[in-house]
Amino acid sequence: MSSSEALPYDPRSVPLGRRCVARLAVAGAHLLAILPPHRIRAVLTRLRGGVRPATLAEASAARETVLAVSLAAGGQKGCLTRSLATVLLCRWDGRWATWCVGVRTRPPFAAHAWVEADGVLVGEGAAAGYFQRFFGVE
Repeated sequence: MSSSEALPYDPRSVPLGRRCVARLAVAGAHLLAILPPHRIRAVLTRLRGGVRPATLAEASAARETVLAVSLAAGGQKGCLTRSLATVLLCRWDGRWATWCVGVRTRPPFAAHAWVEADGVLVGEGAAAGYFQRFFGVE
């Protein structure tokens, strides 16, 4: 049995310049995703630099842009690519959203990567306690 899932994939909804930057962020996310977690964390910590934190609105906009340009990021197993591309796109804009890795606290238990801004999960549609964070790049 399959379930229909509406993906917000619509590249033409994003202006061409922003679409190119978002696709670069997604490509960078794919490259980072093949690294071990400690390497991803080290790279993101270095990229973080001294930029100011992203607001919830800024991080949400970056996530929506990533979802609009990448089918892979929008899939059910695309959390790592989606979260990495979102923080990379925020960084391009001179902001930083918190990148987090952890697990779901309720069945089915599974690893998950997500983004937080202003202490709130960005676009996850879950309560704050739904995920247990192992580590994050603040």
